Amino acid sequence: MMRRVAAGGIWLLVAALGGAACRRPAQPGDPLPGLSAAERQRFDRGRAIFDSVFTPATGLGPLFNADACAECHEDPVSGGTGDEVERHATAFHPEATGRPCDELVALGGPVFQKRVTPALQAALAIDSEPVPPQVTAIAARTTPDIFGFGLLDAVPDSEILAYADPDDRDSDGISGRPNRFFDGRLGRFGRKALVPALREFNDGALAAEQGITTPAVPEEETVGGRPIPAGVDPAPDPELSAAATDLLDAFVRLLAPPSPARLSGQARQGRAAFATVGCDRCHVPALHTGDSPIPALRHRAVDAYTDLLLHDMGPELADICLGQATPSEFRTEPLMGVRRMARFLHDGRATTLEQAIELHAGEAARSRDRFRALPAEERAALVAFLKTL
Repeated sequence: MMRRVAAGGIWLLVAALGGAACRRPAQPGDPLPGLSAAERQRFDRGRAIFDSVFTPATGLGPLFNADACAECHEDPVSGGTGDEVERHATAFHPEATGRPCDELVALGGPVFQKRVTPALQAALAIDSEPVPPQVTAIAARTTPDIFGFGLLDAVPDSEILAYADPDDRDSDGISGRPNRFFDGRLGRFGRKALVPALREFNDGALAAEQGITTPAVPEEETVGGRPIPAGVDPAPDPELSAAATDLLDAFVRLLAPPSPARLSGQARQGRAAFATVGCDRCHVPALHTGDSPIPALRHRAVDAYTDLLLHDMGPELADICLGQATPSEFRTEPLMGVRRMARFLHDGRATTLEQAIELHAGEAARSRDRFRALPAEERAALVAFLKTL
């Protein structure tokens, strides 16, 4: 009898291990594993809002870049990258005391929308939001994927700050520093790491990208500093309810991060080279979430390959300022999912991973030069490793 029980226990263990081993890796657009039935329902309902196409009657515009979240975040599925390139602009005055960066909020910035509704076009005879002459830089911005953003939101500030070395005390040439929102909170989202929380990132995107007002952002943006003309925006504010905004946030928050591909022998060699040249000093392989009311987000490792800090990337990549970020400072771009991307860097100027590495400068110059010095076989291996992420 005991022998049969033992045998049964071993069978159950083998079955459990086999089930875990055969579990399908997360595919783009999948929810985080381990969601409750209620959480999965909210995720699915939020996806429907994310995919919804807005019209002027339902709140679109009158200034906008896209008529749906999924119009930009579309490849390979909702939540992915897109082929749109936005126009951002700010004014940087390094000699100014206090805040040298002017985000031009009073003049419609820093996102200057490329499209307008027919009513606004008729009222002002414009087909996009004008960029004021006060700008010192206009930046191109590609669309990132948002897979795994809920996990990045759940990383404690203390873990991000532990990687900061603004004075380069270890003399390695890398002096990552945090950006902070206007109220002093630690930033982490956006190419300049200005936005502190995922919910604010989502609410801000609704307003800036689609002209959709919410309870958190209840007023329309201006047109280059001028109020929206009367009669061109028929939908009452807020145009998206608190309940709908909550569901949209749940979808973005609960999107699973990309699953890396299986490492080949070449890719394993490339992973070692990635560390040898120092890429992992900024592209930190894993961050860890803290406590969370959502169990699927709680105390998890996130293979994001970022420190969420600002680093000076040199004058060739410099464009706008934002918050405390100077024109040449950018947040370390997460590399999770990079194998599915067709363009690289904040403005998409690089069309291959090799080209993206070659364009690294500033704090990344040492790692770039070490990459250049590698034998061709090791350079290829490092790129092969990146193509597994």
